[in-house]
Amino acid sequence: MALSISRRVLRSFASLNSLRPLSASNVKANILGDGVSCVESSVFRKDESLFLACRRYSTSLLTPDSSDGSFPSDLLSKKRVSTPEREIGLLQDLVIPVTNFNNEDKGFMCLAGDVFDVPIRKDIIHRVVRWQLAKRQQGTHSTKTISEVSGTGRKPWNQKGTGRARHGTLRGPQFRGGATMHGPKPRSHAIKLNKKVRRLGLKIALSARAAEGKLLVFEDLEIPSHKTKNVVNYFNQLENTKKLLVVDGGPISEKLKLATQNVHYVNVLPSIGLNVYSILLHDTLVMSRDAVNKIVERMHTPINR
Repeated sequence: MALSISRRVLRSFASLNSLRPLSASNVKANILGDGVSCVESSVFRKDESLFLACRRYSTSLLTPDSSDGSFPSDLLSKKRVSTPEREIGLLQDLVIPVTNFNNEDKGFMCLAGDVFDVPIRKDIIHRVVRWQLAKRQQGTHSTKTISEVSGTGRKPWNQKGTGRARHGTLRGPQFRGGATMHGPKPRSHAIKLNKKVRRLGLKIALSARAAEGKLLVFEDLEIPSHKTKNVVNYFNQLENTKKLLVVDGGPISEKLKLATQNVHYVNVLPSIGLNVYSILLHDTLVMSRDAVNKIVERMHTPINR
C-alpha cells in the first residue's frame, strides 16, 4: 500500500515538472554532423496539453554531385528548374536574341518596354481593326435614282378611264428597269479614331507577339539569291507557324521581293506599312533590327495635333 502511494506521488511530481513554462533551459539544441541540427522544445496549446516536437533542419547544400552519402543521388533531379513565366504588361524592356535566315547568332537586342510590353486589351484591338477595315473600303457602290434612269418622262396613259392604276412615269421603282430608291451612293466608310488609340493598338499587337514568343529579330534580311527555296527552307524550320510576316526598315530588296512573291504564306512589308490587321493575320512576325528601331522611333514621336 505504501509503495503504491509513493509511486502515485512521484508521478504527480513528474507531471508538474513537465507542465512548467517554457524557458531557455527547456530548449536543447544538439548540433549533429554535416550541418544538421536537432531542436527540442516544449510547446503549449490552449487546453494546456503538452507536446514535445523534435525537428531537424538541414543547413547543408545537397546536389546530384554530393559524395557524402547524406541523400540518395538518384532521387535528386539533374534537370534545370523552370522559372515562372513573366507577367505581361509591366512595361519592362525585353532582351531577345538576334539571328538571320541562316540561324546564325548575331547577339542580342533590347526591345523598349513601352512598345513591346504593354497590357493586352482586346477592345483596343477591335476598335483599330474596325477602323482599318472601314477606311480601306472603296465606297464606289452606286445606284441610279429616278432622274438618272434612261427612259421617257411621258405619262404612260390617261389618269382615268382605262381601269388601270394611275402612273405618271415608267421610270419609277415599281417598274422593270426603273430606279432604285434609297440605294447606295459613292461615299467614304471611314470612321474617326484618335491617333493615341491607333498607336496603342499597334503597341498591343507587337506586345502580344512578343509575349507568345512569335516575334523574331534579324540582323538584316539579306538572302544569297532570289530563289524561293531560301525563304521556304527557313519557314520549314519554324514550329507552329502557318503564315509569316517579314518587316524591313526601308524599301524591300529586290531579291527578297522575288523570293516571296510566289509563296502565299509569306508576306513582306516595310516598317512604315506595319499595321495591326497585318500582324493579326500572320502568327509569326520577323523584323529586322532597322525595322525595330524605326518602329520604336515612330512610337516615341509626339503626336501632332
